[in-house]
Formats: sequence, structure tokens, C-alpha cells
Amino acid sequence: MDWKQYLKRLRPVQWLYNLWHYRELRHNADAYRRHGVHKPLFTSISGKDFPDKTSQAWLDRTNSRTVAPAHPAFNEFTAGIQQQILDWSDRGYMILPRFFDDTTIDAINAEVQRLQTTGKLHFENRNKLMFANRQSPLIRSVTEEPRLISILSFLLDKKLVPFQTINFITGSGQRAHSDSIHMTTYPLGYLIAAWIALEDVTEDSGPLFYFPGSHHLPFLFNSDYNQQSTLLTLGRKKYSDYEDYLQELVTEKNFDKEVFLPKKGDVLVWHANLVHGGSPVTNPDATRKSMVIHYYADDVVKYHEITERPSLLKPD
Repeated sequence: MDWKQYLKRLRPVQWLYNLWHYRELRHNADAYRRHGVHKPLFTSISGKDFPDKTSQAWLDRTNSRTVAPAHPAFNEFTAGIQQQILDWSDRGYMILPRFFDDTTIDAINAEVQRLQTTGKLHFENRNKLMFANRQSPLIRSVTEEPRLISILSFLLDKKLVPFQTINFITGSGQRAHSDSIHMTTYPLGYLIAAWIALEDVTEDSGPLFYFPGSHHLPFLFNSDYNQQSTLLTLGRKKYSDYEDYLQELVTEKNFDKEVFLPKKGDVLVWHANLVHGGSPVTNPDATRKSMVIHYYADDVVKYHEITERPSLLKPD
């Protein structure tokens, strides 16, 4: 373990960093009070701090086929979207074909290129361009697109807050995972993602894959696979241990795997706990331009189980 990895394991180092960014933690204050979290905003937080380990989102507690049609906003959607809402509880995802037009997609691609050229956007973790929404009014406006927000807020029955964007130029090649271990809420179930195809995606460019219905798996926490944390340090196990553990669950339950080959402008929406990843890139010259937006519900505790850090949200 190198010194950078060692420092990341030290909780006091995280606390100091959080204190430096304290204004970006204030969003949790009301939720902490509401849910009885009796600790400072800057300290570590994880599933160990909460008694409930199941989703409280309305379409998880019951079935969308039963309750969604009675919601006052249901009839505002087209028949195609209504059907996908009805399927949500069973599948944990929906596909919105040609949701964004070519003009919008071309503008996003040009803006991402501009941010890279001007040095405002850099690759992190090998192939991720993080938080373009914090650098660009145009990207931020996409995260706030009214038609998209209306669908996502219906699925959670909550007001939403765009947390982050991640842009990819090539396929992620990421192993199967769920977003809930990275961006976690209490109550559980109040994160949702929208993935936008910024070009046509081919089989050799590393398309997304997902396992329909896998959002019904138990939410995973650090304590499920990493037992070596202490008061001052995080556990020693690697992220790959989480991936191995999750893959065993998916294999045991025998979920079917689907590969997403979208056209430019298509959108894939998925549940916080849906297991998904990136297929291997078999053509090294192929791009897979895309942007994923993660949204938190506004009034919940927002944190990162994987690092046991409270989420940082820049105030308006």
C-alpha cells in the first residue's frame, strides 16, 4: 500500500478535508436531525449509523403496476413512458429512445471537448471526466431538463438534486456494480441515474450491460465484505473484493444479462441498486461517448458508503 492509499484510509484526514469544505456539507443538516443522526456533519458516516437496510422508495415498497396509475402525475406522460413506469418495479430501469435531439447532443460533445481543451476537465480513474456540470452552464442545463426531471422525480416521488455528471469518451470497462455503494442515501433507494448516449454505441466499443431485476438484491454495505475498519481507519479490503462479492450474488440468483446498444440521444434510466457495468472494449479505436447524471432526492441523508464520507454538494 502506497502512502496515498494509506492516507485515504485514515478517517481524521477525511475529517480535516470535510472541515475545509464544510459549506458543502450543510445540505445534510436537516436530514441528520430528521433521521436522528447525532454526529457532526464532517465525520464519517455509513450504513452502521442507520437501523433500516431496505429501500423506502414508494415503487420499491409496493409495485409500480399497482400504485403508479393512481398518482396524479401519471396521466401527464405518454403511453410509452407510462408503460415503462409500470415495468419499473420489476425491471429497475427504463429506456427513453431519442430523448435528446442531435443539436443538444452535438452541443454537449462540443462543450466537453472545450472543457478538456481549456484544462477545466481532466480524466480521473483512467477514463472518467467528472463534474462537468460544475464547470458548464450548458451541461448543468441538461441535468435540469424539465422532461427528464419530471420522469425521475415521479419514479422517486421526491424533488431531485443533480449531484454529478460523469463523461466518458471510451467505454468504461467497469465490472458489475451498483451505484448505491458509491452514492448512498438514508432512507435507502433515493438515488437515480440517467445515462445519455452521445453517439451510436456498437458492440465493440464497450457498451453498457445490466441485469434486469437485480435492484431487488439486498443493498450492500462495507460491513458485508470488509470487516477490518476501526475507529480511525477504513477497512483494508480492496474495491475488487466488493466486485467479487457482488458477482457471486448475481451468479447465485441467475439474473439475465442485457447489453445496451443505444442510438445517439437515447437515455437509460436506472435504479440506485441496479447491477450494471461496462463491457470490454474490443476495438481500441472505438469511442463510446456518453454522460451519466446521478441525482439525489433533496431531503435525504447523502453520503458515500464505499468511503464512509458525507457527500459534498456545492450550495446554489
